[in-house]
Amino acid sequence: MTDALPLLQALVRLASVTPRSEGALDRVQEWLERAGFTCWRLPFQAPETAAVDNLFARLGTTAPHFCFAGHVDVVPPGDESRWTHPPFAAEICDGNLYGRGAVDMKGSVAAFCAAATDFAADHEAGFPGSISLLITGDEEGPSINGTVKVLEWMAANGHVPTVCLVGEPSSSERLGDTIKIGRRGSLNAKLTVYGVQGHAAYPHKADNPIPKLVRMLDALASEALDQGNDAFEPSTLAITGIDTGNPAANIIPDRVTAAFNVRFNSEYTRASLERWITDRCDRVRSAMGGEYRIEFSSNADSFVTQPGPLVDTVVAAVREATGLEPALTTGGGTSDARFIKNYCPVIEFGPVNQTIHQTDEHIPIVELEATRHIYRLILDRYFS
Repeated sequence: MTDALPLLQALVRLASVTPRSEGALDRVQEWLERAGFTCWRLPFQAPETAAVDNLFARLGTTAPHFCFAGHVDVVPPGDESRWTHPPFAAEICDGNLYGRGAVDMKGSVAAFCAAATDFAADHEAGFPGSISLLITGDEEGPSINGTVKVLEWMAANGHVPTVCLVGEPSSSERLGDTIKIGRRGSLNAKLTVYGVQGHAAYPHKADNPIPKLVRMLDALASEALDQGNDAFEPSTLAITGIDTGNPAANIIPDRVTAAFNVRFNSEYTRASLERWITDRCDRVRSAMGGEYRIEFSSNADSFVTQPGPLVDTVVAAVREATGLEPALTTGGGTSDARFIKNYCPVIEFGPVNQTIHQTDEHIPIVELEATRHIYRLILDRYFS
């Protein structure tokens, strides 16, 4: 049995805050090449972005092709003086390994590296298919030079997986209680309402855009987008900022801008959601006059992976290892699964997410080992 702990400690000790790798991919590559995997380093850099290093590794050349996907980049640790254990020391205390990325998601990377190399060692004579690992350094950042571009390279070079498991920390309270079978989409909007600047003492000589914006935001936020469906909870809209750019208390501004984000389910496409939003803004403009502009941006559509061999295999492995019946959910934020779903069925399974992105992020060592064990069971079941 291969122990995932040494690899996790080595990874946590490398301060690979997005977009820096700091040698983390070197450690993973060395681990996998010793087990017979062929590795490709795939650096990408779009214009006006930071360069990002990525790794793709594969054992075998035939189908079915099972892919593990994950990332070694981490969010900044914040004020390091507030950590009980230094964020990049990988210290062990009371059965827990502490450090930034211990759960999100170097723990899963170490666990599926250990599971995959274990499986390879037990099948030196070969097995019917292939295993690969897609490891990026751009998941916590803009997600431009990471998984998206690696997938394009994989498609161009004959490496499209049959199925994929992303090792995001999906579990809520206990390891195995939750599997993500999809994600909501995410749409950002910047709404600007225009008016005429003037003195606050003479509002009739100005055209104040703020009441119009407030009315538009009320129309958007007070109405339920939908009631959800069997796979998804209801869509949500959150106002995230309002700005007049106005430092003076006695000036009516000539414009005001608001930002909001919509997490939407499969009841909408991006296009239909944009129509829903602009329809309500148009109604306010018709009633109150004036002009507005709205800018949309999104790189995440909603998706759900339907029941089938991948879902069945992971559920059975979790049930065997933990005795739990995992909930199949689509909640939470976004992950790189939103890109992978364009190529093959994908789900997410990993450790408990209680301390991700927090001070004193940590993973119990028994949970790391249990995660490794479940990943190994998944491989055994998938290729049996």
